[in-house]
Amino acid sequence: MSGFVSLRLAVSAALIGLAFVSPGTAFVGPAAAAQNGTIGPSGLPLPRFVSLKSGKVNSRIGPGVNYPVDWLYMKPGLPMEIIQEYDNWRRVRDSEGAEGWINQSLLSGHRTAMTAPWQRGKPAQLNLLAKPESGARTVAIIDPGVVGSIKQCNGDWCEMSFSGTSGWLNQSQVWGAYPGESIEN
Repeated sequence: MSGFVSLRLAVSAALIGLAFVSPGTAFVGPAAAAQNGTIGPSGLPLPRFVSLKSGKVNSRIGPGVNYPVDWLYMKPGLPMEIIQEYDNWRRVRDSEGAEGWINQSLLSGHRTAMTAPWQRGKPAQLNLLAKPESGARTVAIIDPGVVGSIKQCNGDWCEMSFSGTSGWLNQSQVWGAYPGESIEN
């Protein structure tokens, strides 16, 4: 009997999750979202980047506290991409592509980004530059997967701060800002 109940709950959760996904939806950057009218119920564009407010945030399989926790995030400031909204819940995607539902009260509009998460575990390093130019002086060397605060992005370069050290990274080297997006944080 308990196996049947578990299976029924799993199928119900999957069906409810499908009800929140609209088939054929393409995810685009916020500038394109505003132009295409992809605005969520909150009045903000979808998708968009935010960060985690605290160091213990539950990601659930559905939009509500009655849904099981699928993942526990332990790093405050971690960038997340909101891809869907339902009531006070936001469906988010992390830098590894994992998705889940987080209550909006646990998310912040403060923009952070992760350096080249696709390069983690590889012998790669990124130069944090003094100016938004390819030949500029290197201020620091950053490993892939490091989270920093975005100060600004001009569409090509992002000025970021990592533990008090500030500099510029090419916008294509960060996960937390869309290509071509301008940000004033």
